[in-house]
Amino acid sequence: MTTFDERASGFESKFALDQDQEFKAMARRNKLLGLWAAERMGLSAESGEQYSNAVVRADFEQPGEEDVFRKIAGDFKGSGMTVPESEIRAKMDELASIARDQIRAGD
Repeated sequence: MTTFDERASGFESKFALDQDQEFKAMARRNKLLGLWAAERMGLSAESGEQYSNAVVRADFEQPGEEDVFRKIAGDFKGSGMTVPESEIRAKMDELASIARDQIRAGD
């Protein structure tokens, strides 16, 4: 194997690792987001855990994070709460950063 091939293989491995970590981070972000929303809606601990799992599953409906946003916003509205879009999106960004740090740290 040439040096060029070794470097290309290294970049491919790094890219695959980065993609895997990002997937795990977004799944963790969605779990944390679901727990946050469940707490805001006053759900019990058991119901909150079930709800957060539903939020994680919602992310598989479409590429991107809009499906998660729609679920959270719709569930807030369905429970009679008015939560601004900006607050939900800010929480999504905050929890994404936390989740990425946790994944990098091996938590």
